[in-house]
Amino acid sequence: MTSSNIILALAVTALALRADPLDDARNRQDRGYIRWAVTQADAAAKKNPKDPAAQYRLALTQSIRAEVALEVHDKAVAQTAAEDGYSAAQRAVELQPAVAEYHRILGTLCGQVIPAKLWLAVRYGGCARSEITRAIQLDGRSARAYLSRGVGNYYLPSGMGGGFDLALRDFDKAIQLDPNLADAYLWRGIALRKLRRNAEAYASIAKSLQLNPGRVWAKEQLAKTPQH
Repeated sequence: MTSSNIILALAVTALALRADPLDDARNRQDRGYIRWAVTQADAAAKKNPKDPAAQYRLALTQSIRAEVALEVHDKAVAQTAAEDGYSAAQRAVELQPAVAEYHRILGTLCGQVIPAKLWLAVRYGGCARSEITRAIQLDGRSARAYLSRGVGNYYLPSGMGGGFDLALRDFDKAIQLDPNLADAYLWRGIALRKLRRNAEAYASIAKSLQLNPGRVWAKEQLAKTPQH
């Protein structure tokens, strides 16, 4: 990757990770604000169709909308948001294919369609795997890429190349790369709970809440996890 692309990738990642109202809305599951943010991002993307950052912002916002919809069991909205975001992420990748974060968000959106309707794993599973693999190839230090791959493996049936054990490895790798990535601990705990390792699961989700106390979904996951 050239120095200019490295700088661009860092800037894109900073946009995704910075503390902003959208991140706070995600923590609080404020779906009204997230819908408004999608509208704003969509307008900006239409106004600047050749700006990869604008396309990425729309894709990211739709991904957050899908994520929160899945958390509250609204699979219809999750599918719609993920499929709508997919188009914007594709445009970002086409405009600037050397940016790892663009591939990561495209793969994440493909993966977010699958929990809504498992039969869509045939259509979107390959996209999720290949795009996140490409993100890791471009930036092997991206903790969020490993986190995204882990979430994909969590939802993808073992018969199709996923599974909880594979997901756990990715969450561990994400934590190794970024020990402060709260969502990696959260998902690690959820995977451990599926593997009936309840004490470890509880400790991992508690660590996630220590790092990000405002995350409603993490609080819900901790409450439903046995301590022993």
